[in-house]
Amino acid sequence: MHRPHPAEAEVADELAGVRPDLLSRYATELPGARAAVLTRLWRALAHEPLPWIAGRERGRAELTLRLADGRRLHGPSADPYATAAYVASVRLDETVYDHPARLMSRLGVPHGDTLAAELGGSVASLALSRAGQPDPSKEWPVRDWEWEQRVVDGHPYHPGCRSRPGFSVVEQLAYGPEHRPVVRLGTVPVRTEDCLVSGAWPDTLRDGGRLLLPVHPWQAAHVLTRAGAARAAVGGEGFAAHPLMSLRTLALPDGPHVKTALSTRLTSSVRDISVYSVGLSATVSSFAEAVAARTDGLLHVTRTLGAAAAGSPDLAAVVRESPQTYAATDRGERVVPVASLTTTALPESPSWLARFTRLTLTVGLCLLELGVALEAHGQNLLVVLSGTGAPLRLVYRDLADIRVSPARLSRHGVPLPELTGRIVTDDEEALRRKLFGSLVAGALAATAGSAPALGTALEAAVRDLPRTPDLAALLGRPLPAKALTLMRLSPGTPGDQWAELPNPLADRPW
Repeated sequence: MHRPHPAEAEVADELAGVRPDLLSRYATELPGARAAVLTRLWRALAHEPLPWIAGRERGRAELTLRLADGRRLHGPSADPYATAAYVASVRLDETVYDHPARLMSRLGVPHGDTLAAELGGSVASLALSRAGQPDPSKEWPVRDWEWEQRVVDGHPYHPGCRSRPGFSVVEQLAYGPEHRPVVRLGTVPVRTEDCLVSGAWPDTLRDGGRLLLPVHPWQAAHVLTRAGAARAAVGGEGFAAHPLMSLRTLALPDGPHVKTALSTRLTSSVRDISVYSVGLSATVSSFAEAVAARTDGLLHVTRTLGAAAAGSPDLAAVVRESPQTYAATDRGERVVPVASLTTTALPESPSWLARFTRLTLTVGLCLLELGVALEAHGQNLLVVLSGTGAPLRLVYRDLADIRVSPARLSRHGVPLPELTGRIVTDDEEALRRKLFGSLVAGALAATAGSAPALGTALEAAVRDLPRTPDLAALLGRPLPAKALTLMRLSPGTPGDQWAELPNPLADRPW
């Protein structure tokens, strides 16, 4: 136990050369980072439908997993909604493991070595992310990117919460939002006729008959040079931007946000921008804005101002409104990503969480009934807070992964836009999984931080909601959640895979 993992040692060696002042703090943060990633992995082992787990024996304080090869893995009882790191070690037969990467390697399951390497990188990067943090401030940030950069630990439930393969220490410090850098975006000039353009591409990103496609410097250095793409910089030096929690999306000083292609795997996905999503972006943006207008002002959707792709997911960009557009700053309002709520001083009371939960469920279920399922996780979903911290209304951004039901839209007389591909489905299960998996088992669960707190908030919130078939499905069944670890261990299986988590409302009378 406590032997440095090779990924940890590699980061330490690089730090010694570029930021020796962080070495001591980095070493101090490593045990907590191991526990944080191990806790996320243990959640997956406890609840995901992993084919090599033959059974689970749940006691009051301990969970035992029976592996298909006869071995037994022992650890603490697993709260699927807990966000605090509570798993310091687990025991495989008689051997104790405190490092998630070493445990995954020892399990010897298909594709486990690949995931183990990602887990080692996740631990090392998480410790690095924590090492550079200033003392926390209770003051509310003024700028939108400052809210985003408070999220240090990444995805609250993914074991690869800080996995950044292909990023050196220098690059993590230069581009990771939690390190609060200013990133200079370059551009690639492309003839307009060679681009797929959706919406109104900004005049500031045009040069005569060419579009200037914003490019992340990591993409320019590692991907576009291999493809032989020429590079040019705006004004000779690029333009300054502030990275948001997704890393590849950045806030410009004058307001808009730019989503860039970043062709490496962060958590689960390669962060390029599909030509499909670029082509539909203007249509989806206008449609979502019209549907949001049916929520009586409880939801705003950030408009896509323009999107463009030069024939490849590796060279594309999307420009959209800042969510701050929808805050009345003269009244002290702030727009806060839900993932950032736990990083700031808010009223710590069940009533606040119940009010927030009621707001999100009201909006989410309203849109689902109409025929739109939001991917409402803590990064896409933002809340407008009053000057005293009361949740007032919601803002949603990034429409690439919503789902739209033609049948439901037709029932409510909502015109169906010209949409094709994965975004369109009438599958009831797929629609409910999309919303409940992202909102309830994701954003709300992470904000609550535990199964008891989530259950209390949900119970208080749903009392006055209309008893629709969708609400009945939420109340009476296990909660869907993406099986994030199973997906990483199943590289040949496309699309999402799902786990069923215990529903905190299952035993409540309705």
